[in-house]
Amino acid sequence: MREEMRSGRRRQIEEAAYRLLEDRGYGGTSMLAVAKEARASNETLYRWYGDKRGLFKTMVASNAAATTAALKAAIGCGADPLATLDEVAPLLLSMLLGERAISLNRAAASDPSGELGATIAAAGRDSVLPLVEALIRQGLETGVLAAPSARVAAEWFLSLLVGDQQIRRVIRAMAALPEAEIRARAAAAMTAFRKLCAG
Repeated sequence: MREEMRSGRRRQIEEAAYRLLEDRGYGGTSMLAVAKEARASNETLYRWYGDKRGLFKTMVASNAAATTAALKAAIGCGADPLATLDEVAPLLLSMLLGERAISLNRAAASDPSGELGATIAAAGRDSVLPLVEALIRQGLETGVLAAPSARVAAEWFLSLLVGDQQIRRVIRAMAALPEAEIRARAAAAMTAFRKLCAG
């Protein structure tokens, strides 16, 4: 199967998994049910994803792909960390407050096994935070940024950017935000981060 067709098929499978997750929760979403919903073979799902946890890990990583790609590119070329965070902040906030992340987090909150929560943490925060930290470390080394440590500054960045907004979306206490508001909130978070950490 050509890569272009395989990528399209993966998107269809992951969309089917999101639909089932909304309807049945994580415990009620089996690989067989996803295969049927996506009109794919069960064998294909196991070959591509390994197991249900592998499928959901891929879904979380796909959701964070634009953010991780921007961070990796900036780290690789030694880009200005503040300019990079200006670019990444709205991408990250939009992803974290978007329907896919909210759907995953709602399902994780009701999953008594804790498996989905662990998967989200591993493929989400535990993948993105080290990249933010590495970017900030470069800024500390060049004197562009000042903070007690790269880890502390990365935590400050995420706290200022996200705050309690994601949990409020998960519990339906806050509606989805329009893109203009996402950008405004990201800009306000970066203004505060600059006051804390600009060198």
